[in-house]
Amino acid sequence: MKVVLYIYSALFVFALSFSVIKKAPKGQDETFSNRVKIALRNTGNTLLLQSRDSSSLVLPVVQNGPQSFQLTFEMELPIVPDSLVASVARNFKAMNLPSDYLVEVVDCQQHEVNYSYAISDNEERNIVPCLGRNLPKNCYSINVIFPKPTDAKESKLSAPWYTLAVFGTLGIGLFFLVKRKDANGSQDVLSYIPIGNYAFYKDQNKLVKDGVDIKLTAKETDLLKIFAENINQVVSRDQLLKDVWENKGVFVGRSLDTFISKLRKKFKDEVHINLINVHGVGYKLEILK
Repeated sequence: MKVVLYIYSALFVFALSFSVIKKAPKGQDETFSNRVKIALRNTGNTLLLQSRDSSSLVLPVVQNGPQSFQLTFEMELPIVPDSLVASVARNFKAMNLPSDYLVEVVDCQQHEVNYSYAISDNEERNIVPCLGRNLPKNCYSINVIFPKPTDAKESKLSAPWYTLAVFGTLGIGLFFLVKRKDANGSQDVLSYIPIGNYAFYKDQNKLVKDGVDIKLTAKETDLLKIFAENINQVVSRDQLLKDVWENKGVFVGRSLDTFISKLRKKFKDEVHINLINVHGVGYKLEILK
């Protein structure tokens, strides 16, 4: 069990390291940048095909800042706002990108914004003007800005931290399991008294032989404690009565003989153990070697 705990500890440290690495600032996430570039290139390809241009190139998407990207074209093309809005939304969703962004269509020569719109997480704040009013064929670049330093839509508990939480929960359970096993193991090793092939658990009122529990009553346990401390020695009847009964303010008649008889039955399957009556003196728990 301790080996399992050590292995788990190593895995937990690995998960912790992995979660810290994955928790790096989103603006430095190359995966985010690559997904934006793929989405914009596919958007550019869609716009060219809609303008019946299947031969000119979509130039490489340039990242101008942590949250700013620029799409440019080899040739001039017209811009249909309806198609631009729909294509960007579709490709951003396919790449699992944030739904909060600003798009600008800029004249390459004049460097003026000829068209722009804003999409927000809150649909009521979306600003998409001039749908249905097309921009003439010209040299355009399309700029996309993500106002929030947020990567793709993620659950509030990201995958690495979710993994860490699972490991932590399992670790707590495993810790208490190991602790309980160790406690039981210590108890098994330290708290029993060997009597021949039997293990006598005085604090649990039982004998154990070959993995089988043999229950004892409180009085049987009290008597066997005395005998176990005096193996192969005669214990006087008076001492047994005093220690087990009289000191507890209980008057007995033949109770001692009755319980001695019950204890003999507990050892009936062990020929090397005898609880014998020493006439006129008392009893002896005899273990033959």
